[in-house]
Amino acid sequence: MSRLQDALNQIATERLRGIRRGIEKESLRAAATGALALTPHPAALGSALTHPNITTDYSESQLELITGVHATPETCLEELLRIHQYTVRALGDEMLWVSSMPCNLPADETIPIGRYGSSNVGRAKSVYRMGLAHRYGRRMQTISGIHYNWSMPGVGSDQYFALIRNFRRHAFLLLYLFGASPAVCSSFVAGRQHDLQPLGEGTMYMPYGTSLRMGRLGYQSDAQASLAVSYNGLDGYAASLQEALTRPYPAYEAIGIVNPGGEYNQLATSLLQIENEFYGTIRPKRVILPGERPLHALRDRGVEYVEVRLLDLDPFVPVGIKATTLRFLDVFLLHCLLADSPPDTPAEIAQIGRNQHRTAAFGRQPGLRLERGRGDIALAEWGAELLDAFGPAAAALDAVHGTSDHGDAVRAARSMLDAPTMLPSARVLEVMGRDHGNSFTAFTRAQSVQTHQKLLSLPFSTAQQARFDALSQQSMQEQRDIEARDSMPFETYRQQYVSPERLGLTRTAVAPALAAV
Repeated sequence: MSRLQDALNQIATERLRGIRRGIEKESLRAAATGALALTPHPAALGSALTHPNITTDYSESQLELITGVHATPETCLEELLRIHQYTVRALGDEMLWVSSMPCNLPADETIPIGRYGSSNVGRAKSVYRMGLAHRYGRRMQTISGIHYNWSMPGVGSDQYFALIRNFRRHAFLLLYLFGASPAVCSSFVAGRQHDLQPLGEGTMYMPYGTSLRMGRLGYQSDAQASLAVSYNGLDGYAASLQEALTRPYPAYEAIGIVNPGGEYNQLATSLLQIENEFYGTIRPKRVILPGERPLHALRDRGVEYVEVRLLDLDPFVPVGIKATTLRFLDVFLLHCLLADSPPDTPAEIAQIGRNQHRTAAFGRQPGLRLERGRGDIALAEWGAELLDAFGPAAAALDAVHGTSDHGDAVRAARSMLDAPTMLPSARVLEVMGRDHGNSFTAFTRAQSVQTHQKLLSLPFSTAQQARFDALSQQSMQEQRDIEARDSMPFETYRQQYVSPERLGLTRTAVAPALAAV
């Protein structure tokens, strides 16, 4: 009996049934022409500061739709569908852009940063985004994706970090299987160095690309490249982040906190303003208490769940992700949790980064090889090994739920590994060429219109509409209440929030934290 099978046999059925998941899905609002919508966050959607299901990510034009915690993929996607249905009814002539790579963008400085009202926490969220604009540019922040939050009862911090190490080693397979961003609008790379090739009018692409979002054009940072964060345990991870959150970074010191006109440029001059600025394919997470920094929460109470951050929007699916994908992720994560997970090293961390970029840019290239240890291996061969290894985890989940769905998800992945033309990234390029003159904007606009009409045509009861209306109204009242309670000057609030003392193990009561920035 394998060690993995033995580990599965020792897990009580209740723990496997206790796996929970939730989704956070970003989408730009686009005009009918395919250009970025420059209008404010729709009032009918309530307050982006306090609404539990509908907020904004970086831009005022970038919606983020958030589910609660669910026991099954089906109920999770059902809630995500209802949130979509309510949202599209508030968009008027606009629509949700269904691709991860952005629509036709205006000049960088005119991309609107998210606005959250006059409270200290609301202002801080906007100042943080202004800092991102100064550091990385606004265009990069308009990339959208899906985050998958996952937990299992009885898992401690050390086990979650073991999961994270294996996830990072094997993440190339997820980029290959589910990447859906092989092409971009030329406006996204205007004035930037890149290796993309021209395709149709206003379109650039990588012929074998899978997820340009997760490649060198996506969420990348030369400054953060100096952070070789280890995932060998909570203490080391926290220490790495603490240094990045407190060590002044010369380029950001040059930007300054406040400009000569008295407006804030950023929250801090450290390498990271706050924890969420650290980019990664997966994060250890903990629900924070009022007034608490995320890093403090992790140190104080340990890891509660992981956040998977590398999934592209699937432009062929109305809510951006399929149930089959969620089931495959459950199998993938369970395997990562239970398989042997040796400590990482600086050399392996660098290798993982190179494999990520190679898969993102060239994943479907026949015979593509990735680095593994001191040698290399064909992506297809490594992927097949992993899919074979996933069998016990899939079988265990199917046995618990009385289905074949998880095994079917692994078999579907095998089909895509064996036939790359079935991959979402290949389908995007095929439909773009067949129906849209190889135009990324024309393809995504058509898919967005079709998705919009589909969501509007599905049944949506008056009771469901009323429930979401009430949530929107309640969120507006909650924002007003927060603003009415504020008495601290913003600069005092900012200084207290970014103070190193907030990151340690001694709880400090201050103004409400920047939740979900």
